[in-house]
Amino acid sequence: MRTLVLLALAGFLAQLVDGSLGMAYGVTSTTLLLLIGTNPAAASATVHLAEIGTTLAAGVSHWRLGNVDWKVVARIALPGAVGAFAGATFLSGLSTEVAKPVMSAILIALGIYILIRFTAWGISSHSLHKPVRKRFLIPLGLFAGFVDSTGGGGWGPVGTPALLASGRMEPRKVIGSIDTSEFIVAVAASVGFFVGLGSAGVNPGWAIALLIGGVVAAPIAAWIVRIFPPRVLGSAVGGLILLTNTRTILNSDWVSVSSPVSTTIYAVIWLVWAAAVAWSVRTHLADRRAAAAEGTPKSPETAAAAED
Repeated sequence: MRTLVLLALAGFLAQLVDGSLGMAYGVTSTTLLLLIGTNPAAASATVHLAEIGTTLAAGVSHWRLGNVDWKVVARIALPGAVGAFAGATFLSGLSTEVAKPVMSAILIALGIYILIRFTAWGISSHSLHKPVRKRFLIPLGLFAGFVDSTGGGGWGPVGTPALLASGRMEPRKVIGSIDTSEFIVAVAASVGFFVGLGSAGVNPGWAIALLIGGVVAAPIAAWIVRIFPPRVLGSAVGGLILLTNTRTILNSDWVSVSSPVSTTIYAVIWLVWAAAVAWSVRTHLADRRAAAAEGTPKSPETAAAAED
């Protein structure tokens, strides 16, 4: 029972993060399942099964708030589904000994990207309302879907920053469109895992616990940015993913390091993580003071927060 309660809480917090950043539900939940010893493919399958419900709830919530660009959803969801199905069947064919460090390596890369992306640049918004081209969305969907299945998450960390960097959509519509299209990706990934794994290793109770937590959080996720600025939240999540998956790598058969070396690595990660969060908080407060002094939103991130 304690495990189910913790998983429900993790699903709730992960969905709050995902709803405000457009990413991190999958990587956060999968990281937790790996830490408690779940088979990598089963962990990803469990998370994607739960995501069918959480992404549906998130999509409805974003739609009701007007945060969805349906043209973008239509163009990115199908390629994402194809990539997710391919990634799920690929991961299902790997042995646990190989899959666990492979997944952790992908999650480390995603964690580093999230940490750097939000610490250094936060959320940007410029040249809005230009159409996002199919030749950009189709390969993005394929790649993000594949990474999402093999890493247990990645649709948001790949898709959200890419669409934000295009500068052609409001941040709230980027997040809403990515969250809504993820429903199709989660369904495709679940089908792929079912083909590759059947029901072996998938814990329905854990999936339901994650689902309940995520569904409860979905209606309020659009407002979380008012409490936790996206820049700060992104830095915090990126560091957490980096730290936990580094532990998995260091404890695997892939590497052999002494205790002093591993302690040093952990210490460096903690220091970098703390510095990144402190920098993000400082930058956010400076932007907010500047905006208050001028009476207008100085920072695009501040404007995005106001819109949500």
